[in-house]
Amino acid sequence: MKIALINENSQAAKNALIESTLRSVVEPLGHEVFNHGMYSAEDKEQLTYVQIGILSAVLLNSGACDLVITGCGTGEGAMLACNAFPGVLCGHVVDPTDAYQFTQVNNGNAISMPFAKGWGWGCELNLQYVFEKLFVSEWGLGYPRERAIPEQRNKRILDEVKKVTHNDLVYILEHLDRDLTVGALSGKRFKEYFFANCKDERIAECVRGLLEA
Repeated sequence: MKIALINENSQAAKNALIESTLRSVVEPLGHEVFNHGMYSAEDKEQLTYVQIGILSAVLLNSGACDLVITGCGTGEGAMLACNAFPGVLCGHVVDPTDAYQFTQVNNGNAISMPFAKGWGWGCELNLQYVFEKLFVSEWGLGYPRERAIPEQRNKRILDEVKKVTHNDLVYILEHLDRDLTVGALSGKRFKEYFFANCKDERIAECVRGLLEA
């Protein structure tokens, strides 16, 4: 699994801790981590939580990643921004129980965490346990198990609803404010990670046009 890590500007100083904790959990399981920043509060490229939604949508819809791990101060803004886009199903994850139930019941492709609210003693342990529970078993099995069939049915229904209620991603990228979109895709490692892993040439062409215009 290719996992993208994204931090918005207010919590950029915590990126290194989040990355190292994530890698310690997922790399032994064979997953890859692609850190899209922000890497520090002083980065030239500043990501707002709205831009996290844009970047997450580009990465997930293009196949450049399979899972986005992101967040902001409370985790709410990044979650809302991610869910504003097609092909992104983002859960708000505060603790390991949230992580496990999101994977089993909702079977989405992004999580948003609070990196300021409740961030105190033991925060690194909560991060570790959350990441562990994300990968403790196959996703979408249902919880409790006897609810698996209706939960899986509801997930399929939600996927179909999002196809109707959201526009095509290329259309969205072409009609959003260009500075907002380009800013979301201007991280210093974005081009390296994105074009090496993108599986959708139509999205790649759109992104290339935006960045080269």
